[in-house]
Amino acid sequence: MSTNQGPDPNRLLSEDQAAKRLSISPRTLRNWRTRGGGPKFIKVSGRCIRYRIKDLDEWTDRRTRRSTSDLGIFR
Repeated sequence: MSTNQGPDPNRLLSEDQAAKRLSISPRTLRNWRTRGGGPKFIKVSGRCIRYRIKDLDEWTDRRTRRSTSDLGIFR
C-alpha cells in the first residue's frame, strides 16, 4: 500500500519551476521580489533564488477568496 502524499513541502524549486507552479511568468516573480508582495524566497547566492513548495502554497492560500467582495487580510 502506497502512502504517496505529494511532493515534500520543503523541496526547493527554481524560479522557473515556482513560476510554472503558480501559472505566472518568471519575470512576474522577479518583479514581486523587487517590489515586495510575492511569496517568500531563499537567496542561495546572488544569482540563485529558490522557493519552498510550502511557502508558495501558503502564499496562494492567503489570497484565496470566496467572492469579489471578500477583501481578506493581506500580510
